[in-house]
Amino acid sequence: MTLSLRLKCCTISLLLFSVIVLVSPAASQERSRPAQLSKTFIDDDDNFTSVGNIGLTLSNFGLFGDGFVTQGPIDQPSCEFPRGSGIEHMFDGGLWVGAETPTGIRVSTGAFNSSSIGSSGSNNFEYTNSDDPNDLILERSLFPDNRFFSPEAVSHQDFVIDFVDTNTVVPGTAIQIPNHQPLGIAVHLESYAWNFPFADAFVILNYTIKNVGYAGNLDTLKNVHVGLWADMVVRNTNILPPRVGGPFYQDVGVGFVNDPDTGKFVYAYEYEGGGNYTRSDSYGSMVYLGAEALPGDQTYQKEVTTNWWLFSGGNEDWQTAPSTEAARYERMRNSIAEEDYTSGVRRQRNNFMSMISTGPFENIPPGESINVVFAIVCGKKFGTAPASTDDAITRQNLVENIGWAQRAYHGEDSNRNGVLDFLGTDSSEDVLENGVLDRYILPTPPSPPRLQAVPGNQKVTLRWDRSAEESVDLISKERDFEGYRVYRSFIGNDIADTGILDNLELVGEYDLQDGLFYDTGLDAILSDNPTVEVVTNPATGLPDTIEYVYELEIDNLHNGWQYAFAVSAFDSGDVSLNLSSLESSRLQNVAIVSPGTAPRQDASDDVKIGVYPNPYRVGALWDGRLERQRKLYFYNLPAQCEVRIYTLAGDLVDSFRHDGGNYTGEDIRWYENFSEGNTVFPGGEHAWDLVTEADQALATGLYLFTVKDLQSDNIYKGKFVVIK
Repeated sequence: MTLSLRLKCCTISLLLFSVIVLVSPAASQERSRPAQLSKTFIDDDDNFTSVGNIGLTLSNFGLFGDGFVTQGPIDQPSCEFPRGSGIEHMFDGGLWVGAETPTGIRVSTGAFNSSSIGSSGSNNFEYTNSDDPNDLILERSLFPDNRFFSPEAVSHQDFVIDFVDTNTVVPGTAIQIPNHQPLGIAVHLESYAWNFPFADAFVILNYTIKNVGYAGNLDTLKNVHVGLWADMVVRNTNILPPRVGGPFYQDVGVGFVNDPDTGKFVYAYEYEGGGNYTRSDSYGSMVYLGAEALPGDQTYQKEVTTNWWLFSGGNEDWQTAPSTEAARYERMRNSIAEEDYTSGVRRQRNNFMSMISTGPFENIPPGESINVVFAIVCGKKFGTAPASTDDAITRQNLVENIGWAQRAYHGEDSNRNGVLDFLGTDSSEDVLENGVLDRYILPTPPSPPRLQAVPGNQKVTLRWDRSAEESVDLISKERDFEGYRVYRSFIGNDIADTGILDNLELVGEYDLQDGLFYDTGLDAILSDNPTVEVVTNPATGLPDTIEYVYELEIDNLHNGWQYAFAVSAFDSGDVSLNLSSLESSRLQNVAIVSPGTAPRQDASDDVKIGVYPNPYRVGALWDGRLERQRKLYFYNLPAQCEVRIYTLAGDLVDSFRHDGGNYTGEDIRWYENFSEGNTVFPGGEHAWDLVTEADQALATGLYLFTVKDLQSDNIYKGKFVVIK
């Protein structure tokens, strides 16, 4: 079980896990979490959305977000947007459900800031997986070539998650959940994410909440409220790494919008933006999309409440975290007072906890369920106003993304009245023609082509197939492919605040000669000698033959720099259906490539093995901001070799093995921070971070190196200079 906790104390040892709190001047603001427990029965928390432009970790403990803490081989995203940027928008969050029961008010919380650590468990993390050890998270996808492909999938990446509040002991352990009095509910969560450019900045959370009873008691739950709580914090973790310092928690601005057209949501943003902060000019939000009460429920009117309080409390009642179940229920039932919001929350900077709730649902009898749907939505701040500015203009991009989340939720229900309408003699909302009101329907651009990016010396060759040309639009039912667009990043985009994937620029467009767009034709990119590649289809495990019929060479690149390339497909649109031209995702086939030299073939090659830049000067343009975000390159290396680095005195500084066929830069911090771990190298280059095997930064001086070809045993020698 991985629980996101916030502690105000030093290290505390617990049964089966421990918590380590960093000591800092702002220790009272530190967030921490226990180390991961055994996976035999418990928390399945290795899943996060990765198909679109927002990364959100989800678990079967009613939690979302990752607490900014590395859990395993990678640091999972805690509402990261844009993907690859390191800009995260929350510490963690969770589902809350509150109701009146015959024994009093009960509220079950997935996460809550005022958690305290007892001798055997944690308060306020009250959902667990079921007692079934196989009850783990299911992933599925609409992509036919995805290994999780399923005809039952709703989106490009679904997670299907079940959890309950009926356990008072964490399944498979002896850990008690302190002070937990279950409501007796089982929650079925389905999350949906898409990679369309217009719909890649949100994750929909579709909760079905069922009354299953507790300890043999089958009571009707009355006046039920359902909400999301989150510790929303916006910062760039590449600039201010996870769990470093505490003051950034104070740098949060929050607000809400409650409008039937614009949306009903709470949001957060980085208030300062400069100085010691991270220029994370974007919004994170929790959005109410809709709900379905039980038939005959006259109480539920789709009302939404919003609330905030301070992590460390304050002098005002609203600033103090609700410490009892009755107090939490009141926060779900009633919004913060207008005067408190205006004077203490709106356009203020503090350490805010955020909540959005909906209710009351009249009742949930035993065996019955209600459905409530939220979304986590992000968006870049619009314009160039100071970071502290928050108004309708700066929220434009966020509101647009929320609009697409709403459109996805309502699906065929274009007039949003909850009924499948026939709009005229030849017009119906029934897009799928099945007589059922289907939600989660979006217009579909062509599928992106399958792309191969081949790095070379100061160039990259792009090759792609024509699979996009067979795409059929879901709405118009037409094969409406129109053309391709080629995108690339430029020098330094990978260390930009928003990351390499958010800085792709259009460098070429090729479309059919049919009177639409530019009529450039496709002949210019047709390959004279199409290449064929046989790959394993991840969905079937069978060989799949790809014929790359298009080819484009991008030259005048710089070796050692990291570039991103993507090829999208766009359609012609349909005026009769009021559909503009739609474009496929640039993220689905994006390739991150580092141009450079090919592997040295044999001893007779008239090429020199060397290092660049040489001399290396601290503060090279591609270096990151931190000591361990540096690199230089060895080039013209044999495909399989060992590199050893020495001082002039002959002392070994460091050594590494190079495998040109599999190298992705994974052995240094630079690529951990500024790449997604899948950079394609040309095979003859290897980056080194100037850190010794004793984990010390390299000093100024002249250094020697040897390269041993592991296939021929030939040894090559060279030298380089480091200037600090």
